[in-house]
Amino acid sequence: MRRLDYKHQLVDYFKRNLAKKYNHDTLKFALISQGYSRVAVLQAYEEAIKQMSEDAPVLKEKPIIRHEIYDMNNKLIHPEPMGHWEKFWLRLKGNRI
Repeated sequence: MRRLDYKHQLVDYFKRNLAKKYNHDTLKFALISQGYSRVAVLQAYEEAIKQMSEDAPVLKEKPIIRHEIYDMNNKLIHPEPMGHWEKFWLRLKGNRI
């Protein structure tokens, strides 16, 4: 029972400090230099990463918005992009783009 509690404390330590944006290598080195076993530290780190990934929200993919122009026969029209100077002269004349 004590060993599970020991590992649980290390997992909590990793989760708290990774949430604070500390580097995982620094955390591992600090724990190993304090006398914790390398195997226990690595297992606790992997468990913390596993738990944090389960708690993370699922990211939804954003849709791609495309603007297409079709003619009367439903054929795609590829308009020429307007250059810098063309936009400048249209604005100068008072036309809206």
